[in-house]
Amino acid sequence: MFGTILKKKVSDEKLANVFVNGLFSSIDNGFPLVAEFINNDPVFVHSPNILDSNNYEFSIIIIVGNLSFLEKSLHSEQVDRVKSVVYSKLAKAYGMPTNDFIILLKNYKSLICRLNRPSKNMIYAMSKGIFDKYALYDYQDEYFKRMQAPNPLFLKRMDEIVENFIWDWVAFLKKYRLD
Repeated sequence: MFGTILKKKVSDEKLANVFVNGLFSSIDNGFPLVAEFINNDPVFVHSPNILDSNNYEFSIIIIVGNLSFLEKSLHSEQVDRVKSVVYSKLAKAYGMPTNDFIILLKNYKSLICRLNRPSKNMIYAMSKGIFDKYALYDYQDEYFKRMQAPNPLFLKRMDEIVENFIWDWVAFLKKYRLD
């Protein structure tokens, strides 16, 4: 009972700021390691040579995944309020009108869910989305290249990496409550 009373209140605006800044910080600091991992992964016959600065596709997929987990972590009315502020902040950061940015996110979510069908595991979907958006099919051995399917060993390793980019809603909600 006292745990709820003792939690710090946080506004939707403050939560959105912390969430967006945290995502950008983790992506900016973490993507060079992700690119290095992909470039050096043993499943690839030839290195994809992904540049440290080529994080656009990765960042959108990480955002989509994190928004999906947000939907599962908050009450529906809280989700709507927070997502509205988050969309606005992200659209501004990407230099796009908010509605266009929302459409971009929906298209990415649709793609990664389609790539991952019938599974509903968002981490696995994100890994498959990264594989697809960086066109890694042609860097694999002939068997997987011909199948146009990601090597499952790579996906398993990518899942472990992607998990590090997911916002820890459980820990956050233990300390804070939304206004």
